[in-house]
Amino acid sequence: MPKPKVHFLVCSNQRPPGHPRGSCAEHNAGETANVFGQMLQDSQKFDTVKVSMTSCLGPCSLGPVVVAYPDNAWYGQVDADKAKKIWESHVDEGKPASSLEIPEGSF
Repeated sequence: MPKPKVHFLVCSNQRPPGHPRGSCAEHNAGETANVFGQMLQDSQKFDTVKVSMTSCLGPCSLGPVVVAYPDNAWYGQVDADKAKKIWESHVDEGKPASSLEIPEGSF
């Protein structure tokens, strides 16, 4: 398998209910991961795109969090609509979806 051109990391960390930091899983991270997975399946771009579920990426209050490499683009509160826009921007257009990125200082 060649090195992917885009690698999406989708936080799926689960903390106990009521944990003060919350978690991406309680904000439907599974659905977000499924959307990325379905877009990968539909596009058949297995040789250039990789989607991985991860544990905690840090900014839990902004979950679900998605990071796109090698662009080092961080996205928060990624629902199905945002996931599709992020995919289109990185995979189809070859650039980050700047307007959807987590602003610096928000971590």
